[in-house]
Amino acid sequence: MSAGSPDLIVICSSSPGFLRGVGALLAGEFRFLECYTLHEAGQMIRLHQPGRAVLDLRAGSARQADRGWATIEQCRSTRFIVVSSHEQADEPMIPREIVGRTEVIRVSDRNPDFAEVGRVLLTTAARATPLTGTSSRGPDNSGELPESCRSDAKVSGHGRPADTDGSATDGPSRTACAVPGSLVSGTDSPIVDRFRTRTPELRQILKRLEVAARHNVTILLIGETGSGKTHLANLIHQVSPRSDSPFLHVACGALPGELIESELFGHVKGAFTSAHADKDGKFLAAGTGTILLDEIDVLAPDQQVKLLRVIERGEFEPVGSNVTLHVKARIIAASNLQLQPLVEQGRFRPDLYYRLNTLSFTIPPLRKRLPDIEPLARYFVHHHASQMGIEVSEILPEFVECLQRYPWPGNVREMENAVRSAVIYSQNGRMTPETLPVHILEGMAGPASDPSVAAFFGVKQGHSLGNRIELTEKDIIEQALLKHQFSRTNTARHLQISRVTLYNKMRKYGILPDRECSAGG
Repeated sequence: MSAGSPDLIVICSSSPGFLRGVGALLAGEFRFLECYTLHEAGQMIRLHQPGRAVLDLRAGSARQADRGWATIEQCRSTRFIVVSSHEQADEPMIPREIVGRTEVIRVSDRNPDFAEVGRVLLTTAARATPLTGTSSRGPDNSGELPESCRSDAKVSGHGRPADTDGSATDGPSRTACAVPGSLVSGTDSPIVDRFRTRTPELRQILKRLEVAARHNVTILLIGETGSGKTHLANLIHQVSPRSDSPFLHVACGALPGELIESELFGHVKGAFTSAHADKDGKFLAAGTGTILLDEIDVLAPDQQVKLLRVIERGEFEPVGSNVTLHVKARIIAASNLQLQPLVEQGRFRPDLYYRLNTLSFTIPPLRKRLPDIEPLARYFVHHHASQMGIEVSEILPEFVECLQRYPWPGNVREMENAVRSAVIYSQNGRMTPETLPVHILEGMAGPASDPSVAAFFGVKQGHSLGNRIELTEKDIIEQALLKHQFSRTNTARHLQISRVTLYNKMRKYGILPDRECSAGG
């Protein structure tokens, strides 16, 4: 198997400080993905096939480690850097299948040497298959790192016991200074990477969206409140040729109906009672940048006509003016509601709908993106702990399980608020279920118009696929996969169907890993 992403590094650690420290070293040199358990690292490595993986084994039980290694040892194209502690008496138990591709580093629990991890990463990068735009050889083209890049610090490999001071009992020193030149030529899929999703269906949507983002076209984003539309619109702006120009967010639903036109198109002095001076609208203020029109479904029919003219011809007149102005900004429209039913109800113009629907992307709600819940939750824990100066040293599995059992009608925004609250109430650096809001522990979901919120809890009863009617088949399969850690054998047994049937249904609903989708296409 060839390496799928040689410039990508997976970093696995339960320590927020370790992730921040190593991540700061890698910024600008590598693309990297963070994860928090060895089992999760195995899933990410199988999905992304990174060139290297950093595994911090200073915490965690032996049972968790065995479960994680069972997945990781199947990844044959990845080199590993295992971090253990000076305080640990024994060498990490590394499977025989990956010993030849593994470096072991010992660091202090209290003051880990992040620079040492960075040096080893650069060394393995220099010895590995050449990365994009670089050579695997040192500056002298001899294939060895020059003497000026060597250091006295030693790295112990598996099978060569290290002393408690971290020095190896045999073998040469294998650390290096910075390798000349950038180690990567750029990010292959910045929107996919930065949206922090591991849901195959959504990853496919984001890849298509990224193609559209690089062209001067109007885009429509559909998704429930809190599903990430604003964040996604910002990412579209950042990867577009307009990234150096302004990004403006207009919340149409927060504006009185009579003021929306003035906000969007501007007005001239005397156009209405309170118009005491000329005012430029958002379309002019955005210049050559991007304007996000959120909750576009609230626009009145006459406002929809003017917006259609802006999209098709790039022209408008300020309120009270006969002067035609031209729009240079790129438009991204967003709605919490599907627009087709609004067209059928006479609340949305068909011509505007068909104009927008050409490049329309629907963002699934969080309850249909179950693989994203754990990594997003851990990211929010580390982010808010850092913001508030609270040290978090452990996130209990039960904490994550509580989050996975809740349907999140408020989506990512609701979960972030719940995690922020949990960080505040954490004690002794531990995130436990008791730190979460009571309504999440008791499964008392807030109001929602989507019936899948109420039906979400039914899957926990463990009925077979043939006996379930309250959820869609796709929902049942996704939740069963999550429950069984994406084991197809166990999932098929739980649903009382064959593995072949499960595979075919996963392919039908677009929930296969990216590389399997590509191979099957």
